[in-house]
Amino acid sequence: MPGILLGDVFPNFEADTTIGKIKFHDFLGDSWGVLFSHPRDYTPVCTTELGQAAKLSDEFKERDVKMIALSVDSVEDHRGWTKDIMAYNQEDPGCPFPFPIIADDKRELAVKLGMLDPDERDKDGVPLTARCVFVIGPDKKMKLSILYPATTGRNFNELLRVIDSLQLTAKKRVATPVDWKPGDRVMVLPNVPEAEASTLFPAGVYTKELPSGKKYLRYTPQP
Repeated sequence: MPGILLGDVFPNFEADTTIGKIKFHDFLGDSWGVLFSHPRDYTPVCTTELGQAAKLSDEFKERDVKMIALSVDSVEDHRGWTKDIMAYNQEDPGCPFPFPIIADDKRELAVKLGMLDPDERDKDGVPLTARCVFVIGPDKKMKLSILYPATTGRNFNELLRVIDSLQLTAKKRVATPVDWKPGDRVMVLPNVPEAEASTLFPAGVYTKELPSGKKYLRYTPQP
């Protein structure tokens, strides 16, 4: 992502959205945030994605994560399209859409955040936004970025899993192994001395014996 790396303070941009003009840091407040872009309104994959995101919005809220989407369409288009999304979800007509969508019709944010997909273009040959995901912490720093091509829809349950890991490891000196799910055992960080590990993790630390004799695979129940 040009200009934004993990650990960088995320730009405090101003933007027009379906809930009015926002300043991004004010919108986030003290919460976590997830910003995700999509190529275009009224398109099939994007409709399924935002439909799923809307269905899972309470899950994000439980984790104190504020959601916000973005595409290169207008606020008016966004508002019309959200009615289709809610109909796709079989929600009652008039049911409010659970998170705002940014109107980046001049592509200013898409350029600034490195969101443009050179292979996906509109009828005028102008690049559309790719399927980007940014997770921002309460300190306004970027904790995660993922970039998908326009032809591949995202997995929002996986995004929830990643956020669970980010929030856990932000507070505890652990890492989450492959395919980890909340409640599974976690790994003690390599920089935690053995004597300190027994104090930090009273539930116990299990060390896997390896041919190398090195004691780096240390597990503990999720704290």
